[in-house]
Amino acid sequence: MNKNLKFMTVGLAAFIIGFSVNNLAISDEPANYKVAVVDIAQVVANSSQVKNLKKEQQAKADELVKFVEKARKDVAAVSDEKKKKELEEKYSKELIAKKDKMEKEYLNKLSDIDNNISKKVGEKAKEGNYNVVLSKGAVLYGGDDITQNVIDAVK
Repeated sequence: MNKNLKFMTVGLAAFIIGFSVNNLAISDEPANYKVAVVDIAQVVANSSQVKNLKKEQQAKADELVKFVEKARKDVAAVSDEKKKKELEEKYSKELIAKKDKMEKEYLNKLSDIDNNISKKVGEKAKEGNYNVVLSKGAVLYGGDDITQNVIDAVK
């Protein structure tokens, strides 16, 4: 008797869960669901912020190259081995500090750009009443492409 009661309870619970899932599956909610896609690589490639950051990084890299060239000349001009070693260590520490600072600034600016792009994607999604925005590369079929709208907003 106890076994039959457990079996009926499990069967009833399975029926209720199945019925609920079936109602969810045939409800009209998915029909109203809007999906957009964005090609983030294209947005990034067309971003003036990213272009400016690349130019800035190239200028800083050029400065580092000039610093290294100057350091080599200065070290080569010293004949005393002890002083040469001290000068090499000094320049090495300066170079590491400059590279670390440059990298930290780059990562901060890159993070700001990423946040800005994400914000613009969210704004365009809300404007178009989209429920979900996916990366274009992850979607094989469907979804409204809002890439150009995001590019225009990011510029």
